Amino acid sequence: MNSEKIEIKEAVIVEGKYDKIKLQSFISSPVIETNGFRIFKDKEKQSLIRKIADTRGILVITDSDSAGFMIRNFLKGFVSDDNIRHAYIPNIKGKEKRKEEPSKEGFLGVEGIDISLITEAIEKSGATIIGKSDIKESGTKITKTDFFELGLSGRENSHNLRKKVLSSLSLPEYLSTNAMITAVNCLFTKDEFVKFIESIKLAI
Repeated sequence: MNSEKIEIKEAVIVEGKYDKIKLQSFISSPVIETNGFRIFKDKEKQSLIRKIADTRGILVITDSDSAGFMIRNFLKGFVSDDNIRHAYIPNIKGKEKRKEEPSKEGFLGVEGIDISLITEAIEKSGATIIGKSDIKESGTKITKTDFFELGLSGRENSHNLRKKVLSSLSLPEYLSTNAMITAVNCLFTKDEFVKFIESIKLAI
């Protein structure tokens, strides 16, 4: 299935999984969750975001409440100003359909805001908008199946190969497989990653 999506250079940072689902419905860039305040103690996620910010930049889209601004400020503490952009959604009273009660401050979060308003916020953020593209929904992302086929999981030497790849990318060697998949999807196209792994194998 092909669908037209906004294509931007930066990876997008959101608070939770429902925000991620909303953004992925109309943006082709990688979308990473902070899992709310868990980011404050999650060194692995911090390292991942820092690396991605240094490589392609990040665009932060959080809720417009005090919690969202706390997360923004925390991210600004370990990401260079040159590598971070901020999209601010408007304060709109209401609640998401899946929730029984509105949020503490009574505003809609990212998941409840109309796509046109989020798009407008992105356009004002200074993010690098490449345009709109027909993105093929399958076959464009690096998956767990690709990791297995490339020897990065489920094989005798997979652990050592992952360590070599992480070292080459200046990522923490303790990064989990899922976090590693997120990282490489932000840093490579699938074809680029396959070639990169081939070069790593030749060097071993």
